[in-house]
Amino acid sequence: MLPTKTKAAILVEQRQPLVVAEIDLPPALDVGQVLVQIQHSGICGSQIGEIDGAKGPDRFLPHLLGHEASGTVLAVGAGVRQVKPDDKVVMHWRKGPGIEAQPPAYLWDGKKVNAGWVTTFSQHAIISENRLTKIPADSNMEVAALFGCAVTTGFGVVVNNAKINIGESVVVFGAGGIGLNIIQAAALSTAYPIIAVDLYDNKLELARSLGATHLINAKTSDARATIEKITGVQGLDVFIDNTGQPPIIQMGYEITKPQGRVVLVGVPKKGSDTTIYSLPLHFGKSISGSHGGEAVPEIDIPRYQSLYAQGVIDLDRLVTARFSLDDINKAIAAMRGGDTAGRVMVRM
Repeated sequence: MLPTKTKAAILVEQRQPLVVAEIDLPPALDVGQVLVQIQHSGICGSQIGEIDGAKGPDRFLPHLLGHEASGTVLAVGAGVRQVKPDDKVVMHWRKGPGIEAQPPAYLWDGKKVNAGWVTTFSQHAIISENRLTKIPADSNMEVAALFGCAVTTGFGVVVNNAKINIGESVVVFGAGGIGLNIIQAAALSTAYPIIAVDLYDNKLELARSLGATHLINAKTSDARATIEKITGVQGLDVFIDNTGQPPIIQMGYEITKPQGRVVLVGVPKKGSDTTIYSLPLHFGKSISGSHGGEAVPEIDIPRYQSLYAQGVIDLDRLVTARFSLDDINKAIAAMRGGDTAGRVMVRM
């Protein structure tokens, strides 16, 4: 028998804790919709941005959150061909094959709760078919959740955005869940040096274990001077920013070599502008924004899952804290405070 209710974390007001409550599921699935029982969900910096209103006022409150998870399909709506009941799946925000279904509307005490094509901060969720990728039945479901964003974005930034070549120098500013995967992918690309910059030593030490060759704590060191000392007269090839902070973006643009690349993964708050001198853009320098590493879920998730299964990439160490859904606000606080070095996982 399919569930009619589920527990979810709801964003009711920006810059306030999420409300964990029971909500009603829609009575029937629409075309292209899939009911999933969620097992593990990661928390991404994007959700922190939504809570904080980084993009401005939120017109869709109250609504559900989350875009990176693993789970089991319970039921499918009309037209669904990519997955079937009992399939193990990854939930992701990048579009894959299949129908882009109408987003579901849940009820909470008789009032509508909005949701997008994918949300994951709940025990069950209705997901659009094209935000799901089937994975092997024997998959490590905690690690599988990371394929929803952290792994595919991080590796995609290196392969598709930065296009790092053997021996190129790389700075990764911000060594969180995505930054750690950028570092690991850069190491697989034989970049050198790979310079990890963060405010927390625990994150930097984890970055070292995943391939960073040099560590800079920007709270206790002059990051720019240290980077320039490490890269020397050759200059810096690639600067990847995960912070979305305009002064850091500007610094990255200034310290890359004349044909260097700056890739922006973090998103600045609305109204935060970055000032650059544009002339170098005419002579080979580039600055670009990444959209989830331009990942293609149906291709990249099986590829990276295979690398993990063969022991080529290390994803087990990326999960450094686990919380229950009831404690999701504690999980968010742990992320904000730098208490956790890697990805925070919520167990449903």
